[in-house]
Amino acid sequence: MCVFCGIARGEKPAHVVLERDCCLAFLDVRPLFEGHCLLIPKDHYETLADVPDSLVTPLFSAARLLATAMERVLGAEGSFVAINNKVSQSVPHLHVHVVPRRRKDGLRGFFWPRTKYEDEHAMAEVAARLRDGVAGLAAADS
Repeated sequence: MCVFCGIARGEKPAHVVLERDCCLAFLDVRPLFEGHCLLIPKDHYETLADVPDSLVTPLFSAARLLATAMERVLGAEGSFVAINNKVSQSVPHLHVHVVPRRRKDGLRGFFWPRTKYEDEHAMAEVAARLRDGVAGLAAADS
């Protein structure tokens, strides 16, 4: 069973920060930095090439919303948005990494220094902040 499909169906736990009809974003359990999210289509597609055209716009609109929320609520100076297709794709379900960035944060190319959250409470707090930021931005766009 695909772990991301389990998360999308609510069968596996995740700190969800954005949910739309077509996609779901949650905190990465091994983040590059606090707030690092994985954005997935709810339906199973392994790579970007497998995603139907009708899903591309809503998926990347959600990625843009997450990146903007990270700047506003986490104080990020920018973001890193990336997809691994097959090579370095740890879960064979398309996922977009949306990572908050700061100058001199140590992220260089693809040598990613993974970190851990201090504890479950810290992870829940970051997820809540991002949820609130995404909700606020989505409401402002309405």
